[in-house]
Amino acid sequence: MTIKGVLFDFSGTLFRVESTESWLRAVLTEADIPLPEAELIRAAQDLESAGALPGGASPAEPLPDELSGMWAIRDESAESHRAAYTALSRRVALPDPRLHDALYERHMGPDAWRPYPDAEGVLGALREAGIAVGVVSNIGWDLRPVFRAYGLDPYIGVYVLSYEHGIQKPDPRLFAVACDALGVAPEDTLMVGDDRRADGGATALGCAIHFVDHLPVAERPDGLRPVLGLTG
Repeated sequence: MTIKGVLFDFSGTLFRVESTESWLRAVLTEADIPLPEAELIRAAQDLESAGALPGGASPAEPLPDELSGMWAIRDESAESHRAAYTALSRRVALPDPRLHDALYERHMGPDAWRPYPDAEGVLGALREAGIAVGVVSNIGWDLRPVFRAYGLDPYIGVYVLSYEHGIQKPDPRLFAVACDALGVAPEDTLMVGDDRRADGGATALGCAIHFVDHLPVAERPDGLRPVLGLTG
């Protein structure tokens, strides 16, 4: 099999979102709202358990019916994404109700994300090898500014974002859009992601698949490098 194109997931694959504690701390600082350290830590833990940070942990407990439906379609539109995650956030008591929207806004900015250490090297090597590269993400907002902020945008040929198409992974149609946009047949394409269910949907189209571990940036310095061996 000759790989002519590689599709990458975003969160947990090329980039990792900040910790829930960092997320909450930054928003409290920006809003100039003091919170005792013990309360801040507890609130951060509650937000993580609630699954309120997009790109972070999923809800730890089954959701009530009124939220489970929102959660199931959260990546199909910008409105659904915001509604689902702010609803999860509001399950946690915070000192000012406006913080819930501020938290959502925070996670969409480049400061909330860090690329994995080997992301630029791997993307650059693929480009030098003449292999087409795309990003396929279940997401509710435009992640292109994050790539631009870290200098990775020049390596990406196409971005296929679920909210722009009303289709979520693992639906094979989203991967088909990406392959068509790259001009590469699915059987000549490798999908790289961290979610075996969502990203694994590419196999239904005939794509090869490679999984990476969704770990903090410091704990995964070279998780993407095996991709180069798979495309050589």
